[in-house]
Amino acid sequence: MHIAEGFLPPVHAAAWTAVAAPFVIHGTRSAARIVRDNPSARLLLGAAGAFTFVMSAIKLPSVTGSSSHPTGTGVGAIIFRPPVMALLGTIVLLFQALLLAHGGLTTLGANVFSMAVVGPWVGYGLFRLLAAAPFMVRVFVGVAVADLATYVTTATQLALAYPEGGFVEAWGRFLGIFAVTQVPLAIVEGLVGVLLINALIAWARPEMEDLEVVPAETKEPARA
Repeated sequence: MHIAEGFLPPVHAAAWTAVAAPFVIHGTRSAARIVRDNPSARLLLGAAGAFTFVMSAIKLPSVTGSSSHPTGTGVGAIIFRPPVMALLGTIVLLFQALLLAHGGLTTLGANVFSMAVVGPWVGYGLFRLLAAAPFMVRVFVGVAVADLATYVTTATQLALAYPEGGFVEAWGRFLGIFAVTQVPLAIVEGLVGVLLINALIAWARPEMEDLEVVPAETKEPARA
């Protein structure tokens, strides 16, 4: 769902950059606070960024000027909360635009807003709302929905930029084209997220407890 370089009209590109900027600034402060309060979480922070980079670099052709791919932001949102993912997602998207020609600099704000802001917040919101459900069910839903929310936002951005036949018709058209690849990708990403979170609970439980991902009194890793 990286919108390609130069594909958005300049006014749209500037507007999405302005909308995304406050979230990135807030995310920078949140990441600095986490590192200051939990120095041992630095490795997990790096792992969350690396996971986002690898997952979102796997792209499949989709709508002209864009692509379908996992996002990797749902896992980081569950571990560190959504604000941090605005920073990590921006770094990932910037490197991908410069090194992989995946996305672009003019469309960076739009891509950050969809993948690093809306996706993490919606996924994390559902993760919290499902507090009564089994932990790994919450993880699956949160990670999968973070992916889907990104795809819906990107479709909205493209429909606003190219409302041929009207916004609603364009929006439905973009959603339909994306859905062919994005819905299966979201399900797969949800399953991968469950495996990764379960592994991190087993390998880095003290850090996960410090970040309040899992309660300290739980003795055994949660199982899917």
